[in-house]
Amino acid sequence: MSHVTHLESAIDGTHLPHDQLQTLHEGRPLWVRYDLGAVKAAMTKEAVASRKPTMWRYKELLPVEDETKVATLGEGMSPLLECERLGAALGLNDLWVKDESQLPTGSFKSRGLAMAISRANELGVERVAIPTAGNAGGAMAAYAARVGMEAFVFMPADTPIVNQHEAAYYGARAFLVDGLITDCGAVVREGTPEMGWFDVSTLKEPYRIEGKKTMGLELAEQFDWSLPDVIMYPTGGGTGLIGMWKAFAELAEMGWLADERRPRMVSCQADGCAPISTAWEAGERFADPFPDPVTAASGLRVPAAVGDFMIIDAVNESGGQARSCSEESLLSWAQRGAALEGIAFAPEAGACLGVLEKLVAEKAIDPDERVVVFNTGAAQKYVEAIGTNPLPRLPNPVDWDTLKS
Repeated sequence: MSHVTHLESAIDGTHLPHDQLQTLHEGRPLWVRYDLGAVKAAMTKEAVASRKPTMWRYKELLPVEDETKVATLGEGMSPLLECERLGAALGLNDLWVKDESQLPTGSFKSRGLAMAISRANELGVERVAIPTAGNAGGAMAAYAARVGMEAFVFMPADTPIVNQHEAAYYGARAFLVDGLITDCGAVVREGTPEMGWFDVSTLKEPYRIEGKKTMGLELAEQFDWSLPDVIMYPTGGGTGLIGMWKAFAELAEMGWLADERRPRMVSCQADGCAPISTAWEAGERFADPFPDPVTAASGLRVPAAVGDFMIIDAVNESGGQARSCSEESLLSWAQRGAALEGIAFAPEAGACLGVLEKLVAEKAIDPDERVVVFNTGAAQKYVEAIGTNPLPRLPNPVDWDTLKS
């Protein structure tokens, strides 16, 4: 099933064996590398099209070798929705939303954690742990439960309430930590020798990227193996942006893309936690930890990303940008987008729309370019952010004049 040849250090190119558990090299992430010639010989577009509509339809370009070890809840092939009204509000004629809110655990985290847990299961792991700002914890708990693996989840004490409860609901041992996701990461790191768990933190194992890259594979297939002009992606740890850029390179090497066009990748953050955009705007490849991060988009509240240079490299190679927008803008656009299109925009997607508004105003994006916004989670998981205004109570009997006005 798999055509993996080795793992490769993203920082210095060192090769490592793929048939052993690996974490970081020199404190930095690893790439999964494939024999793409063998993949091309074994995999055809016609075969892919005939398979079940899940991310596992691209199995030859994924790292799991034994299909019996796959942890799956049917994740993948999320809808790609044309959004004319939202596009008109932004001054765009060809706007699309890739809606990851419809995945099994309500966010794009289903992809990365399905892959990480599957590969960990294949390599004999029995206990996993994760620090999370929200959706990743629930996703890991669900997929660990799927294969009978013990799971530990550590999250900041102010994590959205739905995220807090869903991890425990799936049977994980879930804990609140005073501090940020980096403090939760320290708990996982310090507990590894004592607890013997495998750390599936963002980019601290190599396989979450491979799950997330399926967003790029699907996008290409849904556009008949062509790619859009611009991708707007909400960036916390950045695995999805990195993974998609890797997917496009692999498809190009296999000769699967209809033309030479590559999207400009736009990393979108909130002003209250913007380490990547701050570094990019300063012309830096590595980002300093962001002080006192605060944003309702909990998935963006990642003050230090281990793959910072990988995000910025992808943005620069694509001719894209790394930008941020205000809290008011992201919350306003998330709600406005939901009202215009009926899509459950999460606050993180609101950041994409807020940044998109800026880029259109700056004429960095032409009105006729094809733009894809990633909605990475479901609004229903952010009750604290979307439920701030109480609903009016209807009197009995009903005052119809009031309703008409």
